Amino acid sequence: MAFEMLISSILLWFGIYSILSLSLNIEYGYGGIPNFGKALAVLIGAFTTGAIINRILIAIYHVQWESITQASGFMKSQVDAVIASNPLYGLALLLISLIVAALIGAAIGSLFILPSAKLESDYLAITLLAIAEIAFMIAYYDTNIVGGYYGVPVPNVAAFIPGEYREFFFVGLVLFLALITYLFLERVLNSPYGRVLRAMREDSTALQFFGKDIMRLRIKTMAFSTSIASMTGVLYSYYAGNVVGIVSLFARVNWTFFPFLMVLLGGMSNNRGVLAGVLTFVVIWRLINGYKHHITALLNLPFDVNWLQYIIFGALMIIILYYKPEGIISEKPIETDPIKELKSKKT
Repeated sequence: MAFEMLISSILLWFGIYSILSLSLNIEYGYGGIPNFGKALAVLIGAFTTGAIINRILIAIYHVQWESITQASGFMKSQVDAVIASNPLYGLALLLISLIVAALIGAAIGSLFILPSAKLESDYLAITLLAIAEIAFMIAYYDTNIVGGYYGVPVPNVAAFIPGEYREFFFVGLVLFLALITYLFLERVLNSPYGRVLRAMREDSTALQFFGKDIMRLRIKTMAFSTSIASMTGVLYSYYAGNVVGIVSLFARVNWTFFPFLMVLLGGMSNNRGVLAGVLTFVVIWRLINGYKHHITALLNLPFDVNWLQYIIFGALMIIILYYKPEGIISEKPIETDPIKELKSKKT
């Protein structure tokens, strides 16, 4: 793998996983909601792009079709030609897709938690995982939604950029959105809302005693975080040019287990720690993928080198939980403005 492509790959996945892991940190790190169905949020973004936006464009361009996969291919060629001559069309399409995905994500996130909002954490985690798995199996085997295992092609929103530079466009885009997400969440989670989430994580019974509706708070938190996470599905779909990369049998690993590992590695309830965890994970992951043939020749592994990353990351999670559960950057105590003023007076 060329060094430039390796760096580009690291930056791209750092941006995508930063958005996803920061959204998980809202639920799990701050709110204590073990959302083992995180992959569903990414699937919502893929559905928005491949099932909703594609069908709208197919209707606009009057494409006759028997299957969504075939029709999307014809539509893509027409839309790409328009975007190539009118960049604003591609940027508008991307923006609309992100907004629609966020709105649908908020709505489904609210409904997603309803059947299990009153459950204890262990049962809640399993219930959320089951709901996500059911949704993925339907998406993977029903070819009428987003093409199933064939997937559906989506328009190239960067068709106005020469082919060799499109990778850099998406790298810049995801890094920009990751930065905006980080700054926004830093503001939100250091507000009273963030402090209520921490209180719910530490002792939901005590929080109820003070008059807070735990079920309502969980619903709001899931809606908020799912709306953010769904954007990663849109971004990856447009980057890959097809939604089949999301609707896959290993979705639970890539879009649920990996983000949990990043949050635990970096430090829960700490956005800077999450970014540190994402960067550490992505560098290891892309190095293994980029140099897997060299690793195979060097170590003479008795199994496929593709499984090496899962072994390493599984062992890494066990080590983190056992030896450093606070992560790379530990959670800092809450300091409100009055507390800061009091400390400054004492010094």
